Amino acid sequence: MNKWILWIGAALLAACTPGKNKEALTESGLKRSDFRTELDGGQTDLFVLKNKNGMEVCVTNFGGRIVSVTVPDKEGKMRDVVLGFGSIHEYLEYPSNFGATIGRYGNRIGGGRFSLDGTEYRLAQNNYGHCLHGGVRGFDSRLFKGEQVNGQQVKLTYLSPDGEEGFPGNLACTVTMSLTDDNALDLRYEAVTDKPTVVNMTNHSYFNLDGDPSKNNSEYLLTVHADAYTPVDSTFMTTGEIASVEGTPMDFRQNPPRLAPGLTAISNN
Repeated sequence: MNKWILWIGAALLAACTPGKNKEALTESGLKRSDFRTELDGGQTDLFVLKNKNGMEVCVTNFGGRIVSVTVPDKEGKMRDVVLGFGSIHEYLEYPSNFGATIGRYGNRIGGGRFSLDGTEYRLAQNNYGHCLHGGVRGFDSRLFKGEQVNGQQVKLTYLSPDGEEGFPGNLACTVTMSLTDDNALDLRYEAVTDKPTVVNMTNHSYFNLDGDPSKNNSEYLLTVHADAYTPVDSTFMTTGEIASVEGTPMDFRQNPPRLAPGLTAISNN
């Protein structure tokens, strides 16, 4: 009888103890359990990197994505400065390139085709007749294998098979993300193939330095030391021209931008 009373009392105590079984949140308010599910025969997960300054970067192996980057502002307040979703299910429900590793080929390949060593390859045409960011299912929707090397580094690997989205060669890719103690996020890309191919990997994070998605970036001051840019046509494909930024909204060589009379700076919201 006394044993039953003791067991019931212990169970009640555990149930009433606040936070006893509550899952810890990341600095950006994420739960690791919200990023775990079965996908393409593997397991999605959330990897958390943190340095001695308290800066935190959260990464998921679904699409090799940066989910959050939480840094102290000038007043020491922690702010998440990239856009991302709060669970793996939201990434699946609302397809986007938020924070994703882009591959095999970032940006557009005109007409969805290219020639290499005398052979023409036809690719998926998923954007105005062009191949954008690797095709219909680029690296942004592939499951990488994730390995937490240490508290400040994660390694993501993916084998893109020969013919995937029309690209030649088996391509073994590695993305290493390292959070340094001077508050930098170092991204390194490696790719090894077994036949001639093209590859152009990058990351597709959207930054919001206010840490508040309800605010746009129209009041940011941006400096880009570039004297020229590459114009695009109506399908957003580069024309091959290299044009001067002088007198255009693309001139960010000084703040505020130097514009010709009658021109207004463009805000990319």
